[in-house]
Amino acid sequence: MTPRVPLRPAISALPAYVPGARVPVGAAAFKLSSNENPYPPLASVQAAIIDAASDINRYPDMFATELTEALAADLTAGLTQEALAAKGPVTAEQIVVGNGSVAVLAHILEAVVDAGDEVIFPWRSFEAYPIVVSVAGGTSVPVSLLAGGGLDLPAMAAAVTPRTRVILVCTPNNPTGSAVTHAALEELLEQVPSDVLVVVDEAYLEFVRMDDPVDGLAALAGHPNVVVLRTFSKAYGLAGLRVGYAVARPRLAAGIRSASTPFGVSHIAQQAAIASLRAKGELLERVDSIVVERARMAAALREQGWDVPDSQANFLWLALGERTADRAAEASAAGVIVRPFAGEGLRVSVGEPEATDLFVKIAAGWR
Repeated sequence: MTPRVPLRPAISALPAYVPGARVPVGAAAFKLSSNENPYPPLASVQAAIIDAASDINRYPDMFATELTEALAADLTAGLTQEALAAKGPVTAEQIVVGNGSVAVLAHILEAVVDAGDEVIFPWRSFEAYPIVVSVAGGTSVPVSLLAGGGLDLPAMAAAVTPRTRVILVCTPNNPTGSAVTHAALEELLEQVPSDVLVVVDEAYLEFVRMDDPVDGLAALAGHPNVVVLRTFSKAYGLAGLRVGYAVARPRLAAGIRSASTPFGVSHIAQQAAIASLRAKGELLERVDSIVVERARMAAALREQGWDVPDSQANFLWLALGERTADRAAEASAAGVIVRPFAGEGLRVSVGEPEATDLFVKIAAGWR
């Protein structure tokens, strides 16, 4: 037999990333499986994309200079007076952009994790976590969620060992939707050694409506071992263009940037993100509408008797256990594609009101 090129054991053992199912060609169904923004791009964003397309024969700005400067200005405008007084404005040198927040997270781990270093994260959580940890050569340390789907931050702190290099805090948590308070995050940060990096993954930040929400930038201002991770995919509706970014202290940001893929964010994506920042007010009005629809869906399901965790994201979680796969197949056959986590539950994105009505009707049949 001809010898084969061996793969690294860590790669061979990787769990498969399962994307949200797509609507089959020619089928009529609502896609509520990928936490996408149901609204189409704004006209101003589409115009920026069209204009940028004329330059695709050129390489993009490798450091996304215009975008990082625009982000720095936008983030500074959102700082509390306390944070601004303590650490000053957010600067462009603190920001690293990448091909979606997953890619940025991978670069963060590549910058700080050596073979065998431990990375703590909640579980169930974002399914890319164990994948990017393994690819970086690290060792995954999953920590079980609380009974209601929330993060058990005290247990995550207790899991720290001398080999721990990173803690991932997904808030709101994907797929359960639960979010931690800023006070709880600060308690975690006070317990974690200063040489352990804490990544605050705020992919769903804009959908949070709760008392004492996490303020990642305030945490960064007070703790040099914090990195804030955000994305344009959800609230800004640019999932198809892949723009994510990290905010960190300049030394850490420089290290992450060094590990990043050159020219990782296309010119079109950069210009679309800049246009989205300019239209932030209009886009956040859409987010408000999604939050209203989230509340309507949750209320309808609870009226049917479902135990629906309080979601601060743009999706809801139904713990169905062993019935999950069957229920997902039934929903798909009825015209709503959802995201099953086999043996655990369904994640249902908040989409169009018509999609909510249909899913609620399907769920009623399961009762």
